[in-house]
Amino acid sequence: MHEIVERIKNKEVRALARAITMVENDHPDKLELLSDVFSLQKQAIYVGLTGSPGAGKSSLVNRLISQIRKEGKTVAVIAVDPTSPFSGGALLGDRVRMNEHFIDDGVYIRSMATRGSLGGLARATKDAVRICDAFGFDVVIVETVGVGQSELDIMKIVDTTAVVLTPNSGDVLQIFKAGIMEIADLFVINKADLDGVRKLKRLLRELVMMTATEDHMVEIVKTITTQNEGIDELWEKIKKHHDYLYSTQEGKRKRNAQFELEVYELIREEIWREVKSFIDHDNDNLPAMESNNDPYKQAKDLLVKWKEAKKIE
Repeated sequence: MHEIVERIKNKEVRALARAITMVENDHPDKLELLSDVFSLQKQAIYVGLTGSPGAGKSSLVNRLISQIRKEGKTVAVIAVDPTSPFSGGALLGDRVRMNEHFIDDGVYIRSMATRGSLGGLARATKDAVRICDAFGFDVVIVETVGVGQSELDIMKIVDTTAVVLTPNSGDVLQIFKAGIMEIADLFVINKADLDGVRKLKRLLRELVMMTATEDHMVEIVKTITTQNEGIDELWEKIKKHHDYLYSTQEGKRKRNAQFELEVYELIREEIWREVKSFIDHDNDNLPAMESNNDPYKQAKDLLVKWKEAKKIE
């Protein structure tokens, strides 16, 4: 077993942070480390919160942490932020809205940069979630950067995706766009003390009815984080959905689909890494990369040369 994973097994927080940094930086030991991490998984509840900027996701996560801690459960938060154009790090890494939990040993908060991912998530987010699970956290929350329509990658990572909306913000228009409805396992109407809540809930209910099945319907929860209202109901709905996933054939189908997608993505990453290394180290025998070349033909030619070098038919 990898030395870092042994330390994670012994509940060393520094080893946890080091392991996440290794997967973020694509360390050569990454796959070995993650394979060992996978063997330690303890089936934590994976929760994702997504939604437009300003919907109050960080404040909602802060309240949700407190609710979960009341039950004595431990929580890890992976907060995915925009990438700094200067350092490449997470732009909003201070996480000031969750500062009351920084001294709680039962809570771990880690910011990760998107590093250009259009889906609003870092590539290493799934790995970070698994590492937190292996460490022994009962619940792992992923809070996304919030970029609207492209916020779809979250469904590949977590069990339960909560889409956070606010009244009179125009968010409801985003729901009608392709993809947004499909990722929601829960709708959260945050800032529910504002005008327009009834209208938004009615529209959501109509959308939910269109996609409901005999044994499952997407839930709608109203919350007011400033008054700590609705947080207990939200947590109960999350647990209910988690039970549904692990007790029904539909839940099993979703988990199998996630697994299949993850395997394909790992294969694609490894092939890309090999091809890139081949191109970088065999420049003299390969055509130059020039903007006036046909990119489709050049990509095909490079792939053929890589296959020939690897003796792949």
